[in-house]
Amino acid sequence: MGLSIKKTEFSAEEFERFAAKVRMDLTALTRLLNRPGFGEGESSIGAEVEFYIVNPDLRVQPINTEIAASVQDPQLTVELNRFNLEYNLSPQAFRGDPFARTEQELLAAIGRINQHAAPLGGELVPIGILPTLRQSDIDAKVMTDEPRYHALSKALLKQRGEPFSIHIGGHDVIDLEADDVTMEGANTSFQLHWRVPAHRFADYFNAVQLVTPIVLALASNSPSLFGHHLWDETRIALFKQSIDSRSPNHKTWRHPPRVYYGNGWARSAWELFAASASLYPPIIPLMSDEDPMGVIDRGEVPKLAELRLHQGTTWPWNRAIFDHADGGHLRIEIRSMPAGPTAVDMCANGLFVIGAALAVLEDIPHLTSILPFHYTEHNFYRAAKYGIGADIIWPHKDQVQLQDTPLLTVARELLPRAREALKRTAVDETEIHRLLGIIEGRIESNMSGARWQRHSTESFFRSRSPDEAFRSMLSLYMANQKKNLPLHEWTLSP
Repeated sequence: MGLSIKKTEFSAEEFERFAAKVRMDLTALTRLLNRPGFGEGESSIGAEVEFYIVNPDLRVQPINTEIAASVQDPQLTVELNRFNLEYNLSPQAFRGDPFARTEQELLAAIGRINQHAAPLGGELVPIGILPTLRQSDIDAKVMTDEPRYHALSKALLKQRGEPFSIHIGGHDVIDLEADDVTMEGANTSFQLHWRVPAHRFADYFNAVQLVTPIVLALASNSPSLFGHHLWDETRIALFKQSIDSRSPNHKTWRHPPRVYYGNGWARSAWELFAASASLYPPIIPLMSDEDPMGVIDRGEVPKLAELRLHQGTTWPWNRAIFDHADGGHLRIEIRSMPAGPTAVDMCANGLFVIGAALAVLEDIPHLTSILPFHYTEHNFYRAAKYGIGADIIWPHKDQVQLQDTPLLTVARELLPRAREALKRTAVDETEIHRLLGIIEGRIESNMSGARWQRHSTESFFRSRSPDEAFRSMLSLYMANQKKNLPLHEWTLSP
């Protein structure tokens, strides 16, 4: 969605032409995927980190366009709401210390952006949902004034036909309605891109789908919204509901939402693109001049701009990405992890999800045959709601019967397997030891960002008002975050 458009209204004919072009791109993708050697090449990672901008009182500061104009960095982009920014990190070959390189680039970027933000009264915070966010902070005025965001909001609201409805339970309950998509901007994430071999894409994708609930629980960092203690990873519920374009009055068949976990175990890369094209109507029908078939006939790689744009307006928690660069390749975009608490914590989450996926990869045909997909989806929402306290249904090769298992038990078993799988890659052992040690620290201390936030806030509740308690907790969080100290080493006492 990082595109530049000039208008927010489109005709029915434009939508029809765009949909036809997406179908043509799908045919072109079939030919590409059948091309010998397509998508082979060295594995790599990339990442995007979204941030809140806060003022000295630790309230949101809606100055993203001003900061971006001052920084002048093409890797820095504005987000949906004016108090959010996103930094796109450089791709790194998956060898040596790719996450250490990513971590250093991220720390340098945060420092540089903060130098420009400070004179404007702003500072970046990587955190899933800002604890001091108020409902009054979010309305139509806070949307970044760019046509793509207005077009997105109008199209989703038009498809729904009524305001978005948000209902989230947990320790507390929240019920809201919204007339635009700005509630979605309350969520900030760490999105990891992993380039995988095209000919085995489905196996890699299914492996990521299987292990995501475990990583999500350990990474959880969004336990509150508007002063309500909700899910350990409240973002998962909020994101899904804040842009759910399905009309509540026309539920003639169980149409999946645009934010979803999946429609079943993947059988091919192509079907993931085809499903998004067939299930979800276009939102922003921008056309390119490319003739994808002609490009393929010349032996080149087309951009498939319409297919990629359409894919960018559906939001599965793990998303298939086609990229025409480097001879054309496929990536898995792992989208469920929250931003924060620290750069090193985010990198540990990234290495663990890849290591865990590699650990189950060779058994994935067997594991997906004994675990119905809806159980993995169930695991995902349990992990989001209960975090490291969740029970999940986890398949074993020699299992007679599926049963509930504590998520932390599964994490303990998976961690050494992830370590061994990573040792068979080109990643340095020091990187593996350092980052998986952080995951181990969270498991053994029974601590996640969400749990730390919740425990710290509750300790402040004893002597302060709820508003002051959340603010005090955030102040402590930011002091720890600036030291880049791994979360499991943070003290709980204020």
